[in-house]
Amino acid sequence: MEVRIDKWLWATRIYKTRTIATDACRLGRVTIGGSNVKPSRPVKVGDVIAVRKPPITYTFEVLALLNNRVGAKLVPNYLRNVTTRDQLELLEMVRIDGFVNRRKGLGRPTKKDGREMKEFTDDAFFGFDDTLDDAFDWDDDENPLWTQADEQRLENRNTE
Repeated sequence: MEVRIDKWLWATRIYKTRTIATDACRLGRVTIGGSNVKPSRPVKVGDVIAVRKPPITYTFEVLALLNNRVGAKLVPNYLRNVTTRDQLELLEMVRIDGFVNRRKGLGRPTKKDGREMKEFTDDAFFGFDDTLDDAFDWDDDENPLWTQADEQRLENRNTE
């Protein structure tokens, strides 16, 4: 059985559509053995495929061939992710950098960004929780820091 590389990349859910997989092959983002491949190149069991999805290059070993797209739970039966640790660390650094260094004008944060920012600030102010707010009576009219002299100064200023 022979399977085209673009079809295998689509069937194993590396790319969302077969057209995107074909374009990636044409643009030189997919390599086998260090050489660029055409979309029609057949895949063999044991091939190591490198897929460049900026900022990193994923590496997969072909365990089995398939023609049709399979569910996400079945994908590990057909490929093994052998991406190097330094590439995965680079991906994590990019994720962190994207969160911390959001450039102005890139749009409003997503819900996920908002949750991550809230979690980050909650961690930054550990030890201070919502129960601390109950210790202060914010509606109290009597302010111990506001003295009678301050009150008289305010009245004199208003009469002038």
